[in-house]
Amino acid sequence: MKIIQITDTHFSESKRHFLGNWAPLCAWIEEQEADLVVHTGDLTVDGADDEQELRFSMELMRQVRVPMLLVPGNHDVGHLPGTLQPVTPDRLRRWETHVGPDRWIEDTTGWRLIGFNTLLIGHGNEAENRQLEWLSEAIATAAGRRIALFTHKPLFVDDPLEGDTDYWGIRPRERRRIFDAMAGNDVALVASGHLHWAWQGTLGATALTWGPSAAFVIDKLEREMPGRRVVGAVVHDLGDGVESRIVAVPGMMAHVFDEVFHEVYPMLATAKEAAR
Repeated sequence: MKIIQITDTHFSESKRHFLGNWAPLCAWIEEQEADLVVHTGDLTVDGADDEQELRFSMELMRQVRVPMLLVPGNHDVGHLPGTLQPVTPDRLRRWETHVGPDRWIEDTTGWRLIGFNTLLIGHGNEAENRQLEWLSEAIATAAGRRIALFTHKPLFVDDPLEGDTDYWGIRPRERRRIFDAMAGNDVALVASGHLHWAWQGTLGATALTWGPSAAFVIDKLEREMPGRRVVGAVVHDLGDGVESRIVAVPGMMAHVFDEVFHEVYPMLATAKEAAR
C-alpha cells in the first residue's frame, strides 16, 4: 500500500502566504498513483476560530482524486489548556462538521491505519481519557494486522524519555500510556507533523517519521529540532516492511516563517514577545 503523507499546509483564503505550494503539491500527489493521502494536521492557518478557513481548505483537499484521511492540528481545533486557543467542544464540532472525525480506523489488507487527535492529550479530562482508551483498544484489536499510527504532534521531540516539551511534543505521562498501548503489538510506523522539521528514526521495531511541512520552515524563531529544514511530503510504502521517503517536492517554496510570523499569526507574535 502506498500512502502520501502531507502535513502543516496552513491554508487560508485571506492569508494566502502559503497557497502557492498547493498547485505543485497537488500535481505531484496525482503523479504518485498512491492508494491514500493522509493529512496530519494544521490544515489551516486558523481554523480553530475561523470556520471559513476549514471550508476553504477542504475545497482544496477535494481537488485530490486520491482518497484522503485527516487528523486535526492545533491551528485547526486548538491546543493545551492555558493557551490562546485551547481545544473546546465547539472547535472540535467545527472540525467534525467540515472535515470529519478527529480519530479514525482504516483497515486494509494486512494493515490497520489509526489516526488520532493529539491535541486532546494533556488536558487531563474525560475527553482525553476516552480517546486514550479508544486508542488502546484500536491497537489491541488489530487482529494480526500491522499498525500505522498517524498524528499531528510527535510522540517526542529529542528523546522518548524526555520531559515536558510543552508546545511541541506529548507530555511524559500520556506518552507512557501510548507506549504501553504499543507494547506487545505490531506498531510498525508512527507518522506525524507539527515540528516543521523532517526527521526519521526508530523506536525499537517501530519506524518513526516526522513529516515536513508543506508551507514553511522555521529559522531562528524557535530552537533547532532533530532533522532537516525542508518543505514537501512523505511517501510511505507499507507491505511486509515499511519504507518511508521524505520528498522535497519540486516547485514548492520553503517559506521562512520568521519573515511572515507577524502577518500570519499576529496574536501569537504579540504573546510571544510579551513572554520574553
